[in-house]
Amino acid sequence: MNLFDTIRNTLVPIHKEGYIFVAIFFVVSLILGYFAEPLFWIGLVLTLWCAYFFRDPERVVPQDDDLILSPADGRVSHVAMVVPPAELGLGLEPMLRISVFMNVFNCHVNRAPVRGEVTTIEYRAGQFVNAELDKASSDNERNGLVIESRHGKVGVVQIAGLVARRIVCWVKPGEPLNAGERFGLIRFGSRLDVFVPAGGAARVSIGQLAIAGETVLAEFGSTKGASLGRRS
Repeated sequence: MNLFDTIRNTLVPIHKEGYIFVAIFFVVSLILGYFAEPLFWIGLVLTLWCAYFFRDPERVVPQDDDLILSPADGRVSHVAMVVPPAELGLGLEPMLRISVFMNVFNCHVNRAPVRGEVTTIEYRAGQFVNAELDKASSDNERNGLVIESRHGKVGVVQIAGLVARRIVCWVKPGEPLNAGERFGLIRFGSRLDVFVPAGGAARVSIGQLAIAGETVLAEFGSTKGASLGRRS
């Protein structure tokens, strides 16, 4: 990647959810700078980080209903057969669950993994343990969506992390979503779980980097084995 591409990928629009936070960071920087100039520069760096956190870049979304795309930027942290959360109404049989962990430097705008209609949205209060831990799926604050897709019901769960304190979801039951369409955001570190209907095969490995709306997490109708992903 050349310098132009690096700048282009860094200087992207800020999502409106972040405007108030960027403003707060900047005002606090000014106040701190009134008492000590070095504190202003520290605050300014944190303000720039806040703006970077709320970036909302455009993505090139594959147009294929046989693909399940990553709903988040981050690292694939779990790929396993797991019983989905009861509130999603997806049954008691284990489903393929693929988890993507977002650290505080990842873009936190969440995107629909498939095209379909939102049939369920269920919020559950909970703890704020490290979202990389497997128990975060059941213990942490979370917001679950079910999307009726061509291949059945796909579960998507937004999970708050150690730092995150607010899950935002912009869609409602009955609304249609296109694959890669923005549907929510989690503030400051978190995780997304995707529950894949029967017939879907994983196309990522633990440790692989994922890009929301672009990286293929799973695929239907293919006889290929799971891809070998980058490991941390």
